[in-house]
Order: sequence, then structure tokens, then C-alpha cells
Amino acid sequence: MTTSPMQTKHHERHQFAKGIAVGLIAASIGALYTVFARWGMAQGLSSPDLTVLRFGVAGFLMLPVIVVACRRDVAQFTTRWRVWLLVALLAGTPFGLLMFGALQFAPPSHAAVFPFTAMSVMGMVLGAVVLGDRMTLRRVAGIAVVLAGLVLVSGVEASSLTLRASIGDAMFLAAGTLWAGFGIVLRKHRLDPLIATAVISISALFTYVPAYFWFTGGQGLVLVAPFVFWTEVLVQGVIAGAGTLYTYSKMVSLLGPSRAAVFPALAPGLAALMAWPVLGHVPAPMETMGLVLVMTGLIVAVTTSLGSAQKS
Repeated sequence: MTTSPMQTKHHERHQFAKGIAVGLIAASIGALYTVFARWGMAQGLSSPDLTVLRFGVAGFLMLPVIVVACRRDVAQFTTRWRVWLLVALLAGTPFGLLMFGALQFAPPSHAAVFPFTAMSVMGMVLGAVVLGDRMTLRRVAGIAVVLAGLVLVSGVEASSLTLRASIGDAMFLAAGTLWAGFGIVLRKHRLDPLIATAVISISALFTYVPAYFWFTGGQGLVLVAPFVFWTEVLVQGVIAGAGTLYTYSKMVSLLGPSRAAVFPALAPGLAALMAWPVLGHVPAPMETMGLVLVMTGLIVAVTTSLGSAQKS
């Protein structure tokens, strides 16, 4: 049975709309865990504490997924183990260590610019080099507007660009590049989003989590108030740990890595809005203007022809 051009076009539009919706959810989750990470640190938790909750909880949640996947088709892991190892390295423990470790050198404002710059730019470049995705003028212009908006949202000042901060900035850029590469591998090998989420989470469960307890003894988790602990378990572990990976993976399968890499840039602006009720931080006019710019650039970058969307 053949598919008519009209049916194909309708399917493409449906996939595109679904990808946009998933992208907005992914950006919202990113904003949510950013706000509650700041809240948790204000309550006494450290970056390693939050990271272990994210990896540990998500890893346990994903164990049944791996068990079921192995029972159905264990060959997908034994024959493609190099691909799964690459996925784990790109979006698992190394990514988390770079992102959270960078905060020891660079101010938080830089975290809203540098990793998302790398995600967007490298996602577009790698998509063009590896997948043959066209680097159109419209997409380049859209990402340029997104980056300008990120600078306004974050409030980065020239005085913060110190030698010490540059170490953190390099780590942020490396983390963003790893994440962009993760999207490329997902698309190139047509990996299942849920299984990819499980592989990454469980790999971190067996690497980062033991190292955390070996070096810290888990004192940060023991000393914090129970309400704070369980709130972060829900936000960092359940919603962010599993949700971020799955929604991004799903978005890549629907939109392609070049477009998917732009959506995380919404997170800092949305976080500024979410911080209002949670942290009592009223968004400044520049933050609001930056969010509008990011949204405008995102619309320009992702709304190219649907034919191109399918190619990416």
C-alpha cells in the first residue's frame, strides 16, 4: 500500500508539532531542576549531592526497562555495545561531572550561556558534518538570536570573564558539545529514546554513585532536612534524571539533533520565571527581554521546511 503525498505531508506536520511539544516539555524540565538545584543548595546540599540524586534515582527507575529490553532482544546490546558505550559517555557521568564541576570555577551566570551555546552551535555543525543536515542561513540567524537572548537572561558581565572562570567556561563548552554529540548518535543509529535513557542512567548508577559514597560517605544527604531530601529526589531524580534524557531523546527522534539542540536554550529564561514563586526572585526587565529573544530565535531556527526537518 502506497502513501499519498498529502498523507506524507500530514504525517510530517504531525511529527513536527509533536516534536515542538516534547521540546517545550524538555526545556521546562530543565528550568525546573535548575531552580530546585539552587533551592537545594541554599538548604545545605552540594553539587555532588544533587548529582547523585539525579543519577541514582533515575538509574533505579530505569532498571526494569533494561531487564525487559534484554529479555526481548539482548542482541541489540551485545552487537551494538560500542554505540551504547558512546551514548553513556556522551550524556552520562562525564557530562554531569563537567556541568557541576564547572560551577567551582565559573559563576552561575555563565552556566546559562556557555553550555547552551555549545549545544546549539555544535548541534548544528555536527548535524551538517555527520548527518548532512543543511546549515541554512535562517537556522544560523535563529541560533544567533538565541545566543544573544541567553546573554541577556544570564546577565553575564565582562568583569566575570576571569582566568579562573575561563576554566569553568571551557568545561561548560565541553559538556554542551558532549550533549550535542549525544543527539547526533541517537539520530544516526536510530536508538530507542527510552532504552537510551535507561542505558545512560544505569551506567551512571554503577559509576558515579559508588564513587560519590566512597569519597563523601553520603553525609550531605544524611544531614539535610527530610523535606528537602524528598523534594530533590522527586525533582532531580524522577522528573529531571529520567525526564530530561527521555524528552530530549524523543525530541531528537522527531525533529533531528540540529533543531533539538536549540530547545535547551529556553531553560534559563523559563528558570528565571519559575524562580519567582520558588526563590522569590523577580525577573528583571533584561531577563524578560532575553527570554523573548530566545523564543524568537528558537522559532526562526526550527520552523524551516518540513522536508529539511525530516532530513535532519
